[in-house]
Amino acid sequence: MHLHWLKPLLGRPAPFTTVHIDASPAEAAGESELLDRWRAVRRGLEHDGAPAAVLDEIAERLSVPDGRRTAHGRVVVADAHGVVVDRVVAEPPARSQGVHGPVPSLIGAVRAADETLCYLLVEVDRTGADLTWVEAGEEQASPSVTETVEGGHDDVHKTRDGLARRGQTRAEDSWQRNAEAVAAAVDARVRTKTPDLVLLTGDVRAVALVKDAVGQHVAERLVEVSGGGRGEGVHRDAFDERVAHALAEQRSRRRAAELDRYREGLGRGEGAVTSLGDVVEVLRRGQVAELVLGTEALSALDERTLVAGPEPLQLGLDEEDLAAMGVNGQARRFPAHVALLRAAIGQDAGVTFAEDGDVDLVDGVGAVLRWADGSTPSEAVPSQSADQKRLRQVV
Repeated sequence: MHLHWLKPLLGRPAPFTTVHIDASPAEAAGESELLDRWRAVRRGLEHDGAPAAVLDEIAERLSVPDGRRTAHGRVVVADAHGVVVDRVVAEPPARSQGVHGPVPSLIGAVRAADETLCYLLVEVDRTGADLTWVEAGEEQASPSVTETVEGGHDDVHKTRDGLARRGQTRAEDSWQRNAEAVAAAVDARVRTKTPDLVLLTGDVRAVALVKDAVGQHVAERLVEVSGGGRGEGVHRDAFDERVAHALAEQRSRRRAAELDRYREGLGRGEGAVTSLGDVVEVLRRGQVAELVLGTEALSALDERTLVAGPEPLQLGLDEEDLAAMGVNGQARRFPAHVALLRAAIGQDAGVTFAEDGDVDLVDGVGAVLRWADGSTPSEAVPSQSADQKRLRQVV
């Protein structure tokens, strides 16, 4: 899971205002309206010195309905001048809260990224399809692009019993040709903009024909979802639940694949590292493909600090580490999770969250590497990072 959309936060002027709020409609939240929750959060931010203009902008954004009818959350991050990040989170926070300070509180935003998926919804019938691009986790629920594909063959009705077989054959031939036209359009769109998933729904016969006609690059990410369609009569709530289930399964598969890479790297003694010191070392060398954070250790990482310079990869356990990199007089202490995420974003690394017991993590943190050489810290031999006192054998 990549964090490219958080890059606008890098180099932005402090202070930062971060809001993580339950954005559920009142009937789903079982309590007050969103703006009532916001007013309570705003009072705390005003007490902490957040600028009124920034708070007004956040209030304006939250006042616009996001279109979701089920429980969900919202993460908003603003710098000194205004809102920089605004994302929807599938799960609302246990408690709506705001933080104002010298650095953004990034965990909520990264959680939002962990849930973000880009998918193409293909709703088919025997004449064509509607193609809808959706970024699950974007600020607004409305789709970004919708396109209609018409097959061009309109003889789609079989003749009644007793009439000529020729009419039935023509109808079936039209279905096939229309399905091929839809499949060709889907193939082309997926080559141009690679989604995480292609969700296929609609007329049962048309779905089967399109499924058979798409190319391998589409088939590898295609999931059939029942209950949708182009015409009237779709039970929207039930269909939305099926889509949400398909997205949740994809997130689980994505997370499992990253954790498998991490386990494999540790097992080989190369390709992955763990412990805070070793992860800091590989982050500042730009070696990290995926940062792995243990959810149970997030509070501990919030309490620990790391030292960072003006650039994201200028990272160390203490001031001496940065002095060795030639960074003098510009070192700042950050909460460990902020510094780690900042460095990950700075090298286009992804982030995966691991539940307690999923993988072996020292200090609640690990990393999957892009590359390694003889000076890379290894978990199979004594570490060459600043964490020299911890010797650890992974078996």
